[in-house]
Amino acid sequence: MIAYLAGRVLEKNTNSVIIEVGGVGYEVIVPLTTFYKLGEVGSKVSLRIYTHVREDTLQLYGFMTEIEKQLFLKLIAVQGISTKSALSILSSMNADEVVQAILSKDIVKLTTIPGVGRKIAERLTVELKDKLRDFELAESTSYGFKSEKTPDAKALSVYQDALSALINLGYQRSVAETALKNVLSENPEIELTELIRRGLQTLSKVRG
Repeated sequence: MIAYLAGRVLEKNTNSVIIEVGGVGYEVIVPLTTFYKLGEVGSKVSLRIYTHVREDTLQLYGFMTEIEKQLFLKLIAVQGISTKSALSILSSMNADEVVQAILSKDIVKLTTIPGVGRKIAERLTVELKDKLRDFELAESTSYGFKSEKTPDAKALSVYQDALSALINLGYQRSVAETALKNVLSENPEIELTELIRRGLQTLSKVRG
């Protein structure tokens, strides 16, 4: 399965982009929140990918951050939420707003999303309320960081991507979170690669 693509923008449409990677063009469906962050045709781009496979189709869905991808996966796991509906939700609000609306059971706000009626909105709040607490986006203004200042979108994206990398390496979420937040408390502007490296150093000391 394709999970990540890095290349250049070959073509842009309102709900999709073609990314050229090694001479091959991949058509990727994207929500508007990701589309608006894409550069111009010819610019470099990297996207987190969900490969949607069915008997009669194989489609790639792309997201600018890992948190958007994970939220998309949680949305389509809810009965009645198709990939089209999930894209509509993520096109109407950013990930933070979606999580806040679900955790606060804001049915009125959720029903402003095209294609989301009251029944679907209520189902989202019931089925995802506990599952979305891991995102640490809505219930604390500091997002769990050891700082009174809320991190910007880039810092939050770096943190989520680093957390995903450490979890994929076999570390428990709670342990990985603690290590990364300790590193970020010392250097909030740290880049992703360095954050992962220093996070691993911290974790190795704990294991040692």
